[in-house]
Amino acid sequence: MTGASGVKEASTDFGHIVASSPLGVVTARSTADVRELVSFAGPHGLPVSARGAGQALYGQGQAHGGYVVDMSALDDVRCAAGERTLSAGAGALWRDVVRAALAAGLTPPVLPDHLGGSVGGLLSTGGFGGSSHRRGLVADWVRELEVVTGTGERLVCAADRRADLFHAVLAGLGQCALIVRATLALVPAPTHVRRYRLYHDAPGTYLTDQRRLARDGRFSHVAGQARPVLGGGWQYMIEAVVPYDGGPPADDEPLIGDLDHDPDTEEIADLSYAEYVHRLDRDERLLRATGEWDRPHPWLTLLLPEAAVASFVPAVLAEDAQRGLRCCGTVQLRPLSARTLRAPLLRRPEGELLCLLALMRTAPPAAPDVVRRMVAANRALYERARAVGGVLHPVGALPMAPGDWRAHFGPRWPELLRTKDQYDPRHILTRGYGLWT
Repeated sequence: MTGASGVKEASTDFGHIVASSPLGVVTARSTADVRELVSFAGPHGLPVSARGAGQALYGQGQAHGGYVVDMSALDDVRCAAGERTLSAGAGALWRDVVRAALAAGLTPPVLPDHLGGSVGGLLSTGGFGGSSHRRGLVADWVRELEVVTGTGERLVCAADRRADLFHAVLAGLGQCALIVRATLALVPAPTHVRRYRLYHDAPGTYLTDQRRLARDGRFSHVAGQARPVLGGGWQYMIEAVVPYDGGPPADDEPLIGDLDHDPDTEEIADLSYAEYVHRLDRDERLLRATGEWDRPHPWLTLLLPEAAVASFVPAVLAEDAQRGLRCCGTVQLRPLSARTLRAPLLRRPEGELLCLLALMRTAPPAAPDVVRRMVAANRALYERARAVGGVLHPVGALPMAPGDWRAHFGPRWPELLRTKDQYDPRHILTRGYGLWT
């Protein structure tokens, strides 16, 4: 059991919006430690949540009146290069995974943009990355999981072994079991990439180009952002990456010559693959140095039908409630295809062509009223998204009642409830999401 400092740290998270008072924090150094805590907490009805890097945004990983399992010591990473797999403890960071995989000339097929999160935390929510338009979720490439259920039982599951549990854990928000270890598939890593940043003044041409690049496979990674410009408007930027070994592409024309971006503003750079996957490390260091890392982050992430994006996004960005994004935030727009997203519990809109919209805002320090207004704006925006067929990606700052969750999971709700009752019958795991009464 950790001391008062550990309890204080576990009482908040990266979101810095919701605070809790856990009874204690247990540092897990083995699966047996996790089993022992859960086996004790269950009969007493005490909440248990896992904490890796502490990057939840709205108290999802907290355990008010219960116990937090600090997974950070379960951080060993073992790469089996001959089998093209990698085994990582739940507390390992994705930068640890990248380091071990690249040492063998390999990489996970999908990586999160930010490598500072934990393996267990990301797999519990699914995990999107720059290659998701082609290869789905990070979680879609998990081959095997070692977990501890809400009854304190250690189980190993996979798509062909206890498949009900396997599919309930991946993108399952930690509701049925706590991930202790995951085995991931790997693919050969390129040595270098050429990165293109292509700017558009209008969302229509931006979305047309982004979808074209996502559909035809000329780039391995496709993402995008809306960026503020002087005068109050917004500019739309596609980031597209082509991998290579040896020499770079001899000619850019076949890759971007047929697009409708402004060629006078395009940015083209050659990077090592390691530089590219670590591209946000510098941003993290800067945010920590300026103190912005420790300010409230009322983020919201939605999955939208692509047909709704051209009108929905500009209208949102023009609202007073989103004005803070211009100076303290990032707007991500990521093309997705429903057929590549295989985790059953990841909810998605109807149709094949989708877009992820992430509003990543930072609130002013010591301004609780501002934070409350931002969270309220998230709720209003969520309702508007639902009206056009959008769904929530449940990683942001949005209060959700059990009725909201039933609507969110829709036809999957009865199945999730049955699996929850089987593997966590006392409903002690990860109560911070608020799925259950």
